[in-house]
Amino acid sequence: MRNNIFIRMSEAKRLIFFFLSLIIGIYFVQCTAFTEKSDITPAQPPRKVVKPIKTWQDPITGMEFVWVPGGCYEMGCGPWTKDCFKQEFPLHEVCVDGFWLGKYEVTQGQWKQLMGYNHSLFNLGKFYSVERVTWYETQRFIKKLNEQHGGKYWFRLPTEAEWEYAARSGGQTEMFSGGNNADAVAWYHGNSRESTHSVGKKAPNGLGLYDMSGNVWEWCQDLNSTKAYKRHAKNNPVIIEKASNHRVIKGGGWNDIERFVRCAQRLDNMPGVRDVNIGFRIVMKQKQEQTQ
Repeated sequence: MRNNIFIRMSEAKRLIFFFLSLIIGIYFVQCTAFTEKSDITPAQPPRKVVKPIKTWQDPITGMEFVWVPGGCYEMGCGPWTKDCFKQEFPLHEVCVDGFWLGKYEVTQGQWKQLMGYNHSLFNLGKFYSVERVTWYETQRFIKKLNEQHGGKYWFRLPTEAEWEYAARSGGQTEMFSGGNNADAVAWYHGNSRESTHSVGKKAPNGLGLYDMSGNVWEWCQDLNSTKAYKRHAKNNPVIIEKASNHRVIKGGGWNDIERFVRCAQRLDNMPGVRDVNIGFRIVMKQKQEQTQ
C-alpha cells in the first residue's frame, strides 16, 4: 500500500513538472516572438493607394510625372505642424501655377542611363534614389535631358514653393507628405535601418507622389535666404538673387529624426557638396520659364 502511494505521488510530481515546463516554454516563446516582431516588423498602418489626376512618362529615361494642379496655400509653419524652426516663419500665402513633378525621386538607374556614372554610396539597385549628387550635377543632368528632348519638353528643379505645395498634397494641412504619421510615408532615422530604400515603398501623398518626406533630401531651385518668407512674391515665388550661395533642400532623409522630415522643414547646403543624404526630383513643363 505504501509503495502504491509513493508511486502515485511520483507520478503526480512528474505531471506537475511537465505542465509547469510547458507553461514556462509557451511564455518564453511568446515573449521572444513579441520581441522579434517589435524589433523587425513594427506595426504599420495600411498602405494607401492614390490614383493621380494625370500622369506622363518620359520616353527617354522612363521617369514618371504626376500633374500638380495650381492653387494657393499657406506656406511655412502653421498649426497643423510642430517643432518648427525660425526659418519656417512667417506663415504666408503663396500661389503656384500647375506643373508636372516627378512621381519619385530620380533613381540611380535613371541617373546612370543619362550621366554614365553613379557616385551613390548606397549602390543597391537601379530603383534606389540617387544620392551624393551636387546641385551643379543636377543642372548637368537636366541640361542633357532638355537637349535630348530638343525643346519639346523642358525640365528643371522645383522651386521651394512648388516643392512644399506638392509635398502637402496641393497645400493641404499635412505635417508630413501624405499625413501626420511619419512611419506611414517616410524613411527616416526611426525606421530606415541606416540606409536609403527603393522609391515608392511607403504610402503616397494625396497627389500620388512618393518619398517627399524622408529617404533623401531634395535639391530645390532657390538660393537660400533667411528672409525668404518675407521676400516671397505671392505668385510663383523663387529666390534666385540677393541671397547666399547655398541652395535650399527639402524633405529630410533616411538618417534624420522625425522633426526633419516635416514638409515645412527647410535647410540649405553648398551647391558643390556631395552628401549621402541628398538627391532630387524634377519638374517638367512644356513652356520654358525664366526661373534659372
